[in-house]
Amino acid sequence: MLNWWASSHSNPREVFGGATAESQKTVSNGKTVGAVQMRFVKFLLIGLVLVGLAGCSSKFKSYHGPEVTRVVVFKGERKMHLLHHDKALKSYDIGLGFAPVGHKNFEGDGKTPEGHYRIDRRNPNSEFHLSVGISYPNTADRTRAQAAGKSPGGDIFIHGRPGKYRDGGRDWTAGCIAVSDKEIEDIYAMVRNGTPISIYP
Repeated sequence: MLNWWASSHSNPREVFGGATAESQKTVSNGKTVGAVQMRFVKFLLIGLVLVGLAGCSSKFKSYHGPEVTRVVVFKGERKMHLLHHDKALKSYDIGLGFAPVGHKNFEGDGKTPEGHYRIDRRNPNSEFHLSVGISYPNTADRTRAQAAGKSPGGDIFIHGRPGKYRDGGRDWTAGCIAVSDKEIEDIYAMVRNGTPISIYP
């Protein structure tokens, strides 16, 4: 009986649980495949985490609240309000031009305009983090400056305040309205082009 068993099973290790070269190869391959799969899952999870962090750190925010129907600025109080009709949605402390008192008349006078304008453009690549443009000069501004033989200037924005500009005082711009970088991210998301803005003394 044993002779028959031995002849029909030439490798006893195969019968009694011993691992053959082929079975060892199979086990080895299984381990390799498993290791590759684990590494893939690990890299996938790391990638998802990085994408999530990138989304959290983006300066471009989403806003799904009530429409901002008007922006109101009170220069003397250094305050800006985003309104939905008569309700203030957000209020901000602001900085102005380096010569803040009075209406802007000429290029380089350091004043922030006063009057009624519109948000008419935006710059996602602004030197000042983000910015939304104000439609100064209007027709009256141009006429006044031309009568004096001067340029009315332009490029008036609401913008942020990067680190290299934080050593100065509150009123440090060339005529723009400044808020913090975090605040301009909210404003950029909330205020659409075409929104009226009124700037009072």
